[in-house]
Amino acid sequence: MYAIVDIAGQQFKAEKSKKLYVHRLDAEEGTSIEFDKVLFVDDNGNVKVGKPMVSGAKVSAKVLTHLKGDKVLVFKKKRKKGYRVTNGHRQYLTQVQIEDIIF
Repeated sequence: MYAIVDIAGQQFKAEKSKKLYVHRLDAEEGTSIEFDKVLFVDDNGNVKVGKPMVSGAKVSAKVLTHLKGDKVLVFKKKRKKGYRVTNGHRQYLTQVQIEDIIF
């Protein structure tokens, strides 16, 4: 059984006891949260597709930790001009564990 869930503007495949890295959420570590923007649910062949959301479907998850992702380097160069710029950033992430899919 799995569901496609919209979390902070991105779509994720949520399965029970699976861990996901999502954009930073405003929730304390150890708390449970629910996502109600469920787009698709598959229960061993029993498929429900939302228009655009599946009505009454929810995915509950537990916030495990807040962390920063790997460093992403952005390098720009224009040849023969002497223009070189290096920038980078680390994305703020939240690790959640899917507890249950309700539909």
